[in-house]
Amino acid sequence: MIIGIPKEIKEDEQRVALLPVGTQALVRAGHQVLVQSGGGEGAGAVDEEYIDVGAEMVETPEEIFARAEMIVKVKEPLASELEMIRQGQLIFTYFHFAASEELTRGFMETGAVAVAYETVQAPDGSLPLLIPMSEIAGRMAVQQGAKYLEAPQGGRGVLLAGLAGVASADVVILGGGIVGQSAAKVAAGMGASVHLLDVNLALMRYLEHIMPPNVQTLMSNSYNLEKLVSSADLLIGAVLVPGARAPKLVTREMLKMMKKGSVIVDVAVDQGGCVETVRPTTHHDPIYEVEGIIHYGVANMPGAVPRTSTIALTNATFPYVKKLADSSWEAACRADVGLAGGLNIVAGGLTHRSIASAFGLDYQPLPWMAGKE
Repeated sequence: MIIGIPKEIKEDEQRVALLPVGTQALVRAGHQVLVQSGGGEGAGAVDEEYIDVGAEMVETPEEIFARAEMIVKVKEPLASELEMIRQGQLIFTYFHFAASEELTRGFMETGAVAVAYETVQAPDGSLPLLIPMSEIAGRMAVQQGAKYLEAPQGGRGVLLAGLAGVASADVVILGGGIVGQSAAKVAAGMGASVHLLDVNLALMRYLEHIMPPNVQTLMSNSYNLEKLVSSADLLIGAVLVPGARAPKLVTREMLKMMKKGSVIVDVAVDQGGCVETVRPTTHHDPIYEVEGIIHYGVANMPGAVPRTSTIALTNATFPYVKKLADSSWEAACRADVGLAGGLNIVAGGLTHRSIASAFGLDYQPLPWMAGKE
């Protein structure tokens, strides 16, 4: 198979979808790998390393999209890339379709096949290609929140850890999944007072046992949410409904109950956000204020640490890249139920129920996909 690795063009995105180690394995398996020149530099992989393991360096994305049978990326294709995608071509990347009807309809028009990292499932039901980036985003959420709580950044001038005789900051985390757990551990390690909310009681019992003593677990309901939002110095949105838009848990009205200069970091922004007033921002322009509350809505947080995040991501994605390369996408998905869960769009049809539901579009699973997503 001819596999194409274009340079990412989303603003502030320096990750790359395949490192030289993975390139070498694909070439040795008989595949041809096209890598856009300079695509790996942000992640510490220079062109010469790809050449040394047998990749063909290509100057333009147009050539990669024109020649490759499978395109492997990190972030969703932007408008200029959608124009280059061919009918029947396989695109393997993070899509987060439920957050963008424009992207969904645009990809449907290409007639290509979308296999989304974020909906591939492991046998235990976990999301193996989302987990590493969720871990990084959760840890970074606390790091960014702590920074923007500082007065020079516009925050209310609160130190997460507090001090002898001075209370530590109140950190409220909505969602006890991978993002929420990672954020809670870091916030607790910094000495903050942490409240972690989720709707899954069994998960709450588990987290109660593994979390440090300064993390309190609570059921997520309107009463607890309104009470805690009003006391939060830092609010982290960590809600995930696989493949679907995040529910709006924090309304604009609730912001009026928050302390001026408090910070919201909504990691769920790439699925639409769980805070009503959140919108996507960039690493170069990451924050804005609503009702005196600082909002941080960077949708590709791990892109700020491309070396760490590229290694973590490709460790997870490469086995699936090889499965797809070694056979047709249909054969690979038929053989792997979890990989079949990554099928979002095939030849113009929406094959993932949650995405179809998000926009009121027809759900059109392949006949053999029944029960696989």
